[in-house]
Amino acid sequence: MQQKGVIQIIEWEDLDKRKFYSLGVFMTMTTRATVYPASLIRTRLQVQKGKALYSGTFDAFFKILRAEGVQGLYRGFMVNTFTLISGQAYITTYELVRKYVSHYSPSNTVKSLVAGGAASLVAQTITVPIDVVSQQLMMQGHGEHLTRFKVKPKMVVVASKRRPTFGQTRDIVVQIFAADGFRGFYRGYVASLLTYIPNSALWWPFYHFYAEQLSRLAPTECPHLILQALAGPMAAATASTITNPMDVVRARVQVEGRSSVMETFKQLLAEEGIWGMTKGLSARIISSTPTSVVIVVGYETLKRLSLRAELVETRHW
Repeated sequence: MQQKGVIQIIEWEDLDKRKFYSLGVFMTMTTRATVYPASLIRTRLQVQKGKALYSGTFDAFFKILRAEGVQGLYRGFMVNTFTLISGQAYITTYELVRKYVSHYSPSNTVKSLVAGGAASLVAQTITVPIDVVSQQLMMQGHGEHLTRFKVKPKMVVVASKRRPTFGQTRDIVVQIFAADGFRGFYRGYVASLLTYIPNSALWWPFYHFYAEQLSRLAPTECPHLILQALAGPMAAATASTITNPMDVVRARVQVEGRSSVMETFKQLLAEEGIWGMTKGLSARIISSTPTSVVIVVGYETLKRLSLRAELVETRHW
């Protein structure tokens, strides 16, 4: 009989790597497409001054939908798909570091914390330039007055003929490079590390902790995947609440072109008080809830589908 409170973890050495990576790309793309609108809303809420444009998550959703249509909720999405690379780098780093740490500590909490932080460090190094461009595109349309860079009109008139510009992404990339050079694509890098490394390092231990606690409360025959799907959003809400202040600072540094994390933090605190640190938190939790469910169900299913053939019959799910 399966022992209560014990959820089997599929480790790196248990996986068929070819299946793992081929299926992982599809899983990551599906996740990105599902949660992107909430990420866009969160960015606009964090960058606005007070409640100048939107009063909250749902107000922002309906205003964007009315003013810009569904495509407005996906501004910058095509650029954001390049984070598929960082997603694969994250997964690989997490699993490899977890395996390495296991040689020094048997504690699942220690392995999860160290591996989660390391994975985020690698992923953010790849992701930040993509995020910088993507966030500038997110702010176009309804929120374009909140950012330094503006895309050119879709059509320009030359000799009584209309022709399309090369593209919004190119416009933004050229403007960022002209204004800040290569460093402009890593604006907010430190703030991103200070946000996402703790968030990732906290998410994994909380995820395993909540899954174990739920397993102790649930009937023995309850599928582990259901318990893990519940544990994911609980871990995400916990980690998001703890790290949200730095996420607000990160968004402002990247979108407004600020150079100092500490000065941005102080100004935000002076202008909007402690409540300014909670801006976008509801959108972040709302986005992290389905994200976590999709990630957990997708990732755990991915690992099970990628399990080496000889180990399939040895696992209870």
